[in-house]
Amino acid sequence: MENFLVKVPLFHSLSDRQQKQLENRFITRQYKPGEAIVVQGKGGAGLFVIVSGRAEAVVESMDGAKTVVNAFEAADFFGEIALLDDGPRTASVIAKEDTECKVLSRADFIAIMKDDADMGVAISAELAKRLRRTISAMG
Repeated sequence: MENFLVKVPLFHSLSDRQQKQLENRFITRQYKPGEAIVVQGKGGAGLFVIVSGRAEAVVESMDGAKTVVNAFEAADFFGEIALLDDGPRTASVIAKEDTECKVLSRADFIAIMKDDADMGVAISAELAKRLRRTISAMG
């Protein structure tokens, strides 16, 4: 399979070598329609990149109301916060059709960052840009 990370904006600034090194740490997971990929309030498994299929991020409020806050398709990713800390998920992500994801655990991410500080700097800069865009869109 071709390097799926070349399609993921978070990893655009990495060299081919760095992308390949990182790609080798991902595992593949399959989800059926309606299946929870991650669950709001539960611990984070890490970063998910959608290879094929579609999913939606859903936030459930205290009164049980559910709101779709994002939609994901091939090359989209979510769970980047879980790479930086092991806090609870801020939303559930539900597969809308048969969906294949590549998953990078926080432990693997930390291990690879320790081996390649330049990669850590590049990914951290991309995460900061994404956070700024999110904050800007909110206000």
